[in-house]
Amino acid sequence: MSKSYFDENDEKLKWQEKSSKVILSTRVFDVTEKYSVASDGTSGSYIVNEAPNWVIVIPSYEDKFLMVKQWRHGEGKLSVEFPGGVIEKDEAPEKAAARELKEETGAIAGKLTLLGSYNPNPALFSNKNYVFLAEDLQLTGVQNLDKDEFVNCMALDKKEVLSKMGTPEFPHALMASALCLYLKDHKI
Repeated sequence: MSKSYFDENDEKLKWQEKSSKVILSTRVFDVTEKYSVASDGTSGSYIVNEAPNWVIVIPSYEDKFLMVKQWRHGEGKLSVEFPGGVIEKDEAPEKAAARELKEETGAIAGKLTLLGSYNPNPALFSNKNYVFLAEDLQLTGVQNLDKDEFVNCMALDKKEVLSKMGTPEFPHALMASALCLYLKDHKI
């Protein structure tokens, strides 16, 4: 059984949501305003992005990771990343991982293992990000991208990915978080 870091003394830290309203709805997420009250009566309105859950896949074979390169509008630059994307409504995370891997890289995983999940930023987002390790890869070389998705695929040495994470070519914090989950049980 895993250790819990929360006990009865932490109950006073919890806030109770009293109301929530969508103030902006976009194709990617809804921005909601939540009115909440703390245990001492302090109250306020807080902004939360309500987004669908996401998945990141770490495709591993030999001493390499299969990576993708794509444009990121927020950064305004190209980014090297593990494949991944949005989990569709009523889709299991493992099914989304297999789908995203095949769509973006053309690879099919013989084995998918959940490494963990986390909230990308619990101060601002309500969703979860699931991280899967993909092994026993069959490389078909045939991508099946969404109409607004432009992705190049490449294989990189695992040590190179580790050393480059957090550089201008590897700016995505969720990829670094995913790599940390991989490193818990795997050496590079």
